[in-house]
Amino acid sequence: MKTSKLYWSYAASICLLLFAVIAYFVVSNEAILKAIDQPIQQLIRGTLTPEKNIFFKYFTKFGNTVTIALLFFVSFSVLFFKLKDKIAAYWLAINTVILSGIGNLSLKYLFNRPRPSVEHLVVAKHSSFPSGHAMGSMLFYGTLIFLAYKYIDNKAMRLVVQISLGIIILLIGTSRIYLGVHYPTDILGGYLLGACWLLFSYPYFKKYDFIQRFEGTR
Repeated sequence: MKTSKLYWSYAASICLLLFAVIAYFVVSNEAILKAIDQPIQQLIRGTLTPEKNIFFKYFTKFGNTVTIALLFFVSFSVLFFKLKDKIAAYWLAINTVILSGIGNLSLKYLFNRPRPSVEHLVVAKHSSFPSGHAMGSMLFYGTLIFLAYKYIDNKAMRLVVQISLGIIILLIGTSRIYLGVHYPTDILGGYLLGACWLLFSYPYFKKYDFIQRFEGTR
């Protein structure tokens, strides 16, 4: 158990280190990040078309605050009231409400990175780094990816669900770049910070989940 926890901590530390590197250049020398951002922006945006506009405007909604809030409410209610899984419900709440909501907004004010100076196809408030859509989708849908191991016994079905959730996370991040409201490094920063917390907190979730199940059998 201790060895497993150590591996999760190592993985979380790598994500945190990579985020710190990006954050350092956001503050000290943003010009260096342009070497990463510009080629990716050109690749993803390319030629703007009505069809691609509709597609990415649709998928970006899966990372909107209102959408995440509604999906969180439904997921939390199912976990807490129907499945009686309070530990999973609390973990989801910490990840989605505290880290994704309050935590991301605080970091945006701290770094205060201006948004890209290109055409914005959707309205975006606050500053650019780290991306709230990327961080929020990683924390919310990422938590569901972990919880799938507990609630979906069929391996094939579980894999389909997890891959689908992973694709949603990636499409949300891609949509923010295409719509012109985020740099690629904003998206990467949001993903890394969200993944860092998931990897760090998962062993603790497993620990208290085991305690909950043990107490339930007595």
